Amino acid sequence: MLEVLPKLPADPILGLSAAYREDPNPNKIDLGVGVYKDENGNTPILSSIAKAQKILLAQETSKTYITPQGVQGYINGMLELLLGKGHPAVIEDRVAAVQAPGGCGALRVLSELLKRCNADTTVWVSDPTWANHIPLIGSAGLNIETYPYFDKATANIKFDEMADCLKQVKKGDVVLLHGCCHNPTGADLTKEQWQTVLEIAQQQGFIPFIDVAYQGFGDGLEDDAYGVRLLTTNLPEVIIAASCSKNFGLYRERVGLAVSVTNSSATRQIVQTQIQSIARAIYSMPPSYGGALVDIVLNDPLLKTEWQGEVEDMRVRMQSLRQLLVAKLAEKGATKDFSFVTQQKGMFSYLCISPEQVKAIRAKHSVYFVDSSRVNIAGISLKNVDALATALVDVL
Repeated sequence: MLEVLPKLPADPILGLSAAYREDPNPNKIDLGVGVYKDENGNTPILSSIAKAQKILLAQETSKTYITPQGVQGYINGMLELLLGKGHPAVIEDRVAAVQAPGGCGALRVLSELLKRCNADTTVWVSDPTWANHIPLIGSAGLNIETYPYFDKATANIKFDEMADCLKQVKKGDVVLLHGCCHNPTGADLTKEQWQTVLEIAQQQGFIPFIDVAYQGFGDGLEDDAYGVRLLTTNLPEVIIAASCSKNFGLYRERVGLAVSVTNSSATRQIVQTQIQSIARAIYSMPPSYGGALVDIVLNDPLLKTEWQGEVEDMRVRMQSLRQLLVAKLAEKGATKDFSFVTQQKGMFSYLCISPEQVKAIRAKHSVYFVDSSRVNIAGISLKNVDALATALVDVL
């Protein structure tokens, strides 16, 4: 049976990681996979999470299944983080949610929900978007279209073109939006642009599907939720996939949340049964551990304050690395203006160089990032920034 299957090419990002590991160059630089790294290149366990682990170890008395929707304290804490305290949809019992295995699990659960609503649903994604969006959504059997988003020539969002495209989106279609820290470009919508997206959604009747994977890494935990809160306050239906991989550092724990904001409590109850049914058919029961840790952190005032400080420290460090890289490139004599890197937000930036230049820097200098020119800013350090800038100037 299995002999008929063709061998598939390696995943572009995971394949890059494998190539990096095999490179014998002691000065190689990894800017590929999107994980936060400290100055020593480690992905640390946050202090607040380490303390939560000790609390959980002391208080956990069973390894039986948790409830189908997940850890309720986790869900409540995450909804407040995403939507703010006292959000009307929460107060009015209009929000269905399940804990999912990471942001990917949340994206897939919600994609399956859309498929159940309408087998011919079309999801519009930004050009470009995160590499795994299309496989996750497309594998659910949904149609996929793209809307213009980023211009590599000018390193700016093509918002006029984006808005014109969204004005053609049909009622009932779905538009995937990055809540903050756009992956892969790092170019985020302004508050005014979010307002325009809201007005077009109200006019066209499409449903926003917001992916929130980096809350806190752009302008801060509250500011990064601006678009999510604007749309969920002013539209009858919005779906949200959230991840705790980055801002809680829980990459291997796979902690996510699938959220559906509905137009009534009655609809919420129906959707809750549907998303739990979908989850049951995919992975049966949600994992407990990571969600239990986030529950402890978000519902303990002291730990929550400590965690907020840790997220702010990561955000500020990545901003300073952006500024440092741009300064080093200028110092090394770069003829290209890279100042746009300091305007981009979050963990990633598009360097707006060609795939040929990306391959050249990999071959000549053992600097690894994907062909699109997306780099993981958190992979830069005081130890490697000079070598990185020298390598970039060499291939430009």
